[in-house]
Amino acid sequence: MNAMVLHAPAPAESHPLHLQELSDLQPGPGEVALEVLACGVCRTDLHTVEGDIPLPCLPVVPGHQVVGRVVALGRGVDRALLGAVVGVGWMGGTCGSCSYCQSGRENLCPNAQFTGLHRWGGYAQRMVARADFTYPLPAHLPPEQAAPLLCAGVIGFRALRLAGALAPVKVGFFGFGASAHVALPVALSFGAQVFVFTRAPHHRQHALELGARWAGAPGDSPGTSLDCAVVFSPAGEHVPLALEHLAPGGTVACAGITMSDIPSFPYQLLYRERRITSVANATREDAHDLLKLAAKIGIRTNVERLPLSEANEALLRVKRSQVRGALVLVP
Repeated sequence: MNAMVLHAPAPAESHPLHLQELSDLQPGPGEVALEVLACGVCRTDLHTVEGDIPLPCLPVVPGHQVVGRVVALGRGVDRALLGAVVGVGWMGGTCGSCSYCQSGRENLCPNAQFTGLHRWGGYAQRMVARADFTYPLPAHLPPEQAAPLLCAGVIGFRALRLAGALAPVKVGFFGFGASAHVALPVALSFGAQVFVFTRAPHHRQHALELGARWAGAPGDSPGTSLDCAVVFSPAGEHVPLALEHLAPGGTVACAGITMSDIPSFPYQLLYRERRITSVANATREDAHDLLKLAAKIGIRTNVERLPLSEANEALLRVKRSQVRGALVLVP
């Protein structure tokens, strides 16, 4: 199989991924082997490749928004899965026995393994995944459309849930990349009004085309207070900006896996029971709930298809915010 392999972290500008021919991976007990049909390019992949996230093992194949066809089964896996097209996300496996797993918070499992970090991911023609961490996909949803839902979509959905935005509220989005562009129609389906703050004019235009009530620069005023907000960008300075627009009792959810330091701000911005929370990974329940909703409301992601060999260029475009919607690698 061909795969884009990371041997050492380096800036995306240096093209650190190398196309290699590797032996086909074989599934172990409880696992399935997938022929990769599509793999979304996520900002977390960029953080992995550049070493912003500690790398537990090298070499590694990134990619964790994977749609694939099951081509081989490990021992103990239901034979009905053979030939099925399934999704694989960031959460690649948990212990199932710790207090977090036992209390429905498997996203916080200290022994969790993540796709494209601990386990080789989908920047390849073939990959292996735990069968119990694969997801059935909505019927008639093309692989390249489904791929961004599996991390960008799921994280956005969880961020909306933690912010209290799965309701008819006024919600602010700070940053408008792959995750936000999926979260917007989700929020609209619950009757929310979405106000988007982003530097790039083309992202503001995209948000308005998708149904945002208002779109402006991070320092602009939407002319109304917000019930809640989600910071999709990795910019810590957006957190005080979000608090400035937040009504009493509102929550700011920070959706990124990394973020620059949050600058100091007056306590009055937080007073009156305003809250800040981070979003750490997602549970399988989040993924199942989003995929059911996607089938119900017909979410269509804006995607651009690229060949596997252009993974380095794709990551560089993500770094430079030169993407409208999401990029998807198609082996």
